[in-house]
Amino acid sequence: MRLGDLLVRTRLVTEQDITRALERLNQHGGRLGENLVALGAITQPALETFLHRIPGEPADLAATGIDQNDLLSLLVKLIYLNRLNTVREYVEAIKLPLQLVVELVTVAVDRRLLHALGSRRSESLLDMSYALTDEGRHFAKGALERSGYVGPAPVTIEEFNEQVSLQKPTNERISLERLHNGLGDLTVDISLLEQAGPALNSGRAILLYGPPGNGKTTVALTFASVFHDVIYVPYAVIIEGQIIRLFDPAIHIPVKPVDVADEEEISFVRHETYDMRWVPCRRPFVVVGGELTLEMLDLRYDLTGHFYEAPLHMKALGGCFFIDDFGRQLVSPTHLLNRWIVPLESRVDYLKLHTGKSFCIPFEELIIFSTNLEPEDLMDTAFLRRLPYKIEVGAPSLERYRDIFEKECARQGLTMCDDIFHSIVRMICGKKQLELAAYQPRFIVDQVTATCRFLGEPPQFKPRYIEYAINNLRVNRSEEVNEAALPARV
Repeated sequence: MRLGDLLVRTRLVTEQDITRALERLNQHGGRLGENLVALGAITQPALETFLHRIPGEPADLAATGIDQNDLLSLLVKLIYLNRLNTVREYVEAIKLPLQLVVELVTVAVDRRLLHALGSRRSESLLDMSYALTDEGRHFAKGALERSGYVGPAPVTIEEFNEQVSLQKPTNERISLERLHNGLGDLTVDISLLEQAGPALNSGRAILLYGPPGNGKTTVALTFASVFHDVIYVPYAVIIEGQIIRLFDPAIHIPVKPVDVADEEEISFVRHETYDMRWVPCRRPFVVVGGELTLEMLDLRYDLTGHFYEAPLHMKALGGCFFIDDFGRQLVSPTHLLNRWIVPLESRVDYLKLHTGKSFCIPFEELIIFSTNLEPEDLMDTAFLRRLPYKIEVGAPSLERYRDIFEKECARQGLTMCDDIFHSIVRMICGKKQLELAAYQPRFIVDQVTATCRFLGEPPQFKPRYIEYAINNLRVNRSEEVNEAALPARV
């Protein structure tokens, strides 16, 4: 990943800034970062802070903190299973610097695990080819029996904990403008934004509560877009010889290159110091619902492969962990809350290996609970106290309900007059005896337009089409219209 890409993705500079800096670099030399500072695109302190968070690659095998035999076993397994031939392929697979891979290859040759085939393309070390010997294949099979992990070299738990502390969510300051942009066309009360902003900046747990259908889940999911920082996620972590696989393509979204002028080899600041065992990613946003169990919050040991899969909240470090429909999980709310009390209070979590060894990790992530049940029925006072931000997402006012309806009508090419709107409100609140909810306008508009399409008509509100849609909000009931439930006309 190029430095310019990372700076643009974190919105510290623009693509135009990178293009100008490259032009200046071609004229005056130096590094990309230095030229960005000279152009005033970024300040020196901001650049240094950004660079400080980029993991530097190890200078030698000892600097990896991993036993040489473990690294050698991993390399031979990669060669054996992936049928790798050249040093270039070895570097790409194990994600270690060239000089370290060459050192491992030398050890493998000395131990008669590999034998050299020479180079057909050039004299470069990267193009040197090797093949496993019979002894090397036997060594690979034995290594696979001990550990089935085959992938990039892991980082130590100490390096991982240090990096997590460097990229905590509270490093970013969320503004009202960012929240507005993240919500897009979503219509919400300004009071919700005024409460959500300080909560996001605090990094403390948030409870979203209120009746169903008013956007709690939608609001929570938009929080993923308000964070701009790039964080670094390792492929795997090692502790006392045990490997924990961490990077998950289903959760971690790598930062993609931007379309700027080619920076070539000068593109990455101090290119030779970047540690490829870490993947530059957006802040993760993990969503769980009723399927959540306590086991999903513990290390999962693969009895066949003899390595671990990181729990969901460990994969969410540096980002958000969103528990939707809280109170409807397979595990009781009390047991789930007891699991979170210590991490939420101390910002540290403890995990245990199958060997009995316990270790701690920083609990630097934003926890969001969302429920349409009464919070007092789900948790006791002690736990409610540990949720400093409790935001009610209630039913919309009549004015906001009208705004939502008009946006939905515009999306589907419908025209709605005052009489139609008030007729809909009366049918919902009176005939159906329902409260207004933010989901209803889209539901009604989509159903009306679907009926029109079926009948071959242009989108239009007709009384019976509206009735069909509203009847699908709730089954018909025999009660009389409750006039007292009707809101006042605007």
